[in-house]
Amino acid sequence: MTSKLRLGVNIDHVATVRNARGGALPDPVRAAVIAEESGADGITAHLREDRRHISDADIEGLMAALNGPLNFEMAATPEMQAIALRHKPHAVCIVPEKREERTTEGGLEVAREENALAHFIAPLREAGSRVSIFIAADQRQIEAAHRIGAEVIELHTGAYCDAHAEGRFDVRDTELHKLIEMAAFAHDLGLEVHAGHGLTYDCVPPIAALPQVIELNIGHFIIGEAIFRGLGPAIAEMRRVMDAARSS
Repeated sequence: MTSKLRLGVNIDHVATVRNARGGALPDPVRAAVIAEESGADGITAHLREDRRHISDADIEGLMAALNGPLNFEMAATPEMQAIALRHKPHAVCIVPEKREERTTEGGLEVAREENALAHFIAPLREAGSRVSIFIAADQRQIEAAHRIGAEVIELHTGAYCDAHAEGRFDVRDTELHKLIEMAAFAHDLGLEVHAGHGLTYDCVPPIAALPQVIELNIGHFIIGEAIFRGLGPAIAEMRRVMDAARSS
């Protein structure tokens, strides 16, 4: 029997809209609560060093308001480690971060920073948070993530999604093949496999169908679609598309 695929909803871009004008609205914490009520299995929030969307106060509010798990995305910096150790979220996902980027570009370079990352994540694991590493579908990076003690990897689906959106279907299919192979490889190592970045109703089915993937994290598209459908219906439709792909 195929396992149920979890949906994590990233609420960063509710904060992007709020911060475009300043003030307190729309409230990302309210969005997270609605997402939970609408079938999200977890909430993801990325506290960036430059605080361009989610704020420290948002993390405080999320920890207080959520009934389900918070997946706290962060860069591997001492400041973020201290914040994570203070809050002890269910999960911590280590992501690469560059100030000039518009969104997280590419996966973390684990193999190059293996020793430093191993020491960085050890206290997080000891505090009870599940540690995830956001990486490209690359065998070398997956092996390194396994060696440093990560329990979870999240495969970066951005290249696949971008190629699909731009009609470069040969590139899309190549990227999908990498994701298929590396999801199986990571699973065989004993890692829990998640995936995310750029997923939409149109391109999510092949990823949702991968039996080794047990969670998808989707944010920007769902928040954008919520402008037209409402947040609850946007999540419900993603859940329907994912479940249909999973059961086919």
